Amino acid sequence: MAVGKRYVVAVSGGVDSVVLLDTLAKLPHELLVVAHFDHGIREESAEDARFVERLAAQYGLPYISKRAELGPNASEAAARRARYDFLRTIAERYEATIATAHHADDVVETVAINLLRGTGWRGLAVLNDSTIERPLIHLWKEDLYTYALGHRLEWVEDATNATDAYLRNRLRHKIAAHLSIEQKKQIQRLWGKQRTLVDDVRRELDGILRTDEPYGRYFMTMIDMQSARELLREVVLRESGVSLLRSQLDSGVLAIRTARADSRHHLASGVELSCQARRWNVQIT
Repeated sequence: MAVGKRYVVAVSGGVDSVVLLDTLAKLPHELLVVAHFDHGIREESAEDARFVERLAAQYGLPYISKRAELGPNASEAAARRARYDFLRTIAERYEATIATAHHADDVVETVAINLLRGTGWRGLAVLNDSTIERPLIHLWKEDLYTYALGHRLEWVEDATNATDAYLRNRLRHKIAAHLSIEQKKQIQRLWGKQRTLVDDVRRELDGILRTDEPYGRYFMTMIDMQSARELLREVVLRESGVSLLRSQLDSGVLAIRTARADSRHHLASGVELSCQARRWNVQIT
């Protein structure tokens, strides 16, 4: 993590984010903003917000919070989307980078979730958003507890972490029961290799997409299916911010290769594919 930058620090009040805030507050930065998102899932969550507000005051840092009313039946995905929408809004306001407290155990859990869901190869390179910094990503949960106790930090425990209502919690409990630290470290090493592969593919795509060739339908017909998927995925992501599913990519590549001239094809909500006689492009609707 670079010093002298502006950061929006996501602080839930749990031990992970409390350790993150304490470590960042000790480094010289242009600005640190403490951001807390209250999902409105638990009745007592307002108490967490007050705890984080007091914590920010102790460090002499600006504090921004928002409460949503997602309710107790909100999905993990809905909660995550709402939280990151809030964080990105604050980061844009302050021209800052988001910093989160994800750690090595989060990596193992997220890889396990994606494997259960039948992920593609990119799904193993989790927590790889280049716009978000994760200073604790190579530390284990046990390391964070050791730091917090050694520095006499206080934190709050989220009661939902103990329930098996969420897939991540169920996996967390099974991982703790069945995986040794060496097995978790092996997954961590594989994750590191996969992240390197993703970066290599991204650099290769950068070079290809600086040319006009990929937008020719003949080019997309001559390359293999996997390469065509990656090119289409990257173009759509860059132009619309939408990450297509495997089935959507397959449909899009098929249209580029075989559709009649001057036709349009739905890819995802707000995204269409336009095919001319020799070229194709993405249309935001």
